[in-house]
Amino acid sequence: MNRFVAAERALRTAAPHQLLDAVRRVLAEHYGAQSVELLMADYGLTVLQPVSVLPHTMEPISVHSSAAGRAFGAQEPFVERAGDGMARLHVPVTVRGDRLGVLSVTLPDGDQAATVLAELGDVAQVLAHEVVVAERDTDVYTQARRRDRLTLAAEMQWQLLPGRSCARPEYELGAQLEPAYAIFGDNFDWSATADHLMLYVTNGMGEGTEASVLTNLAISALRNARRAGLPLADQAVLADQALYAHYRGQCYLSVLMLDFELATGRVSVVDAGSPRMLRLRDGVVDRVELEAQLPLGMFDETDYVSQELYAEPGDRLIFVSDGVYGTASPRGEAYGDAALARAIQATRLLPAAEVPRAVLRELADHRGRSASDDDALVVCLDWLGR
Repeated sequence: MNRFVAAERALRTAAPHQLLDAVRRVLAEHYGAQSVELLMADYGLTVLQPVSVLPHTMEPISVHSSAAGRAFGAQEPFVERAGDGMARLHVPVTVRGDRLGVLSVTLPDGDQAATVLAELGDVAQVLAHEVVVAERDTDVYTQARRRDRLTLAAEMQWQLLPGRSCARPEYELGAQLEPAYAIFGDNFDWSATADHLMLYVTNGMGEGTEASVLTNLAISALRNARRAGLPLADQAVLADQALYAHYRGQCYLSVLMLDFELATGRVSVVDAGSPRMLRLRDGVVDRVELEAQLPLGMFDETDYVSQELYAEPGDRLIFVSDGVYGTASPRGEAYGDAALARAIQATRLLPAAEVPRAVLRELADHRGRSASDDDALVVCLDWLGR
């Protein structure tokens, strides 16, 4: 039997919590692998955590200074030569652009590495698909992502997210939230069809679980309207009504809603609050000025209208919450559009999935040693066009 077919069959028939055991068996039998580890990226995207049975865990591996981290960041296989002629292969575990982690395989014959690298890449891709499906039925892979314990509010927010990156021929998306283990209100959501990409960037109100409950209600209402096939402005109206009916204007949510037409780059936008949009085009960073409307749930029976703009191939669009541009330095200086523009320029050569983390590192340097008192959200969209 073809080796890859054997690996694929083993993964598809394995119990959800036994995917690593299945891939270990088949790689040992058909590829002579001496060790196999599945490393999951943690919520902060700072380390790769080995999947193991709790409470027994292995030491995490740095994303920034390790061979596995190099494969994860570049999204390319990396071969690490070991002693006695052995080789350790690190292969990204990624599904539709969503970077889950790295599969590390030690082979006794280093010369074999080049001949099996492509096959192991295919195996890692199948493993990524199976991990996503298995997470409906087991906590093994979710637990492996945790370097620290999440707050309840953060647990609610991470469960609400679609992923942290995705890619299609027309675009590449990446997003990150900080503080990763204690977020409470900021959020993002996206959904694609054959012809459209819809993207929501939300700036939460309040703290703790109350902020998470507010965001959960808003995102659920927006998804409900979107899945009913309603246009963007009507989605905003229904979500606004849902929030006002529950909170009577005492709590509300800022959201930036975008609907990209994949064939043309035409974008419908509803700007209902404080998230900002910046654009890198032809080497120049500009803030995209939008028609500001009321946040969702502030008043009863608010009407919303959409405006139009166009994305051009090569555009990089950056969306940020007020926890980014409003963050103060130890001297009280707000981060602001100028510093954000410099960060966007400094990260212009990075892929979209890497940009949010890099911008948030710049933000942490600006903030200094003081702890963050607000969520910070960065979403990066590279528009490639059709």
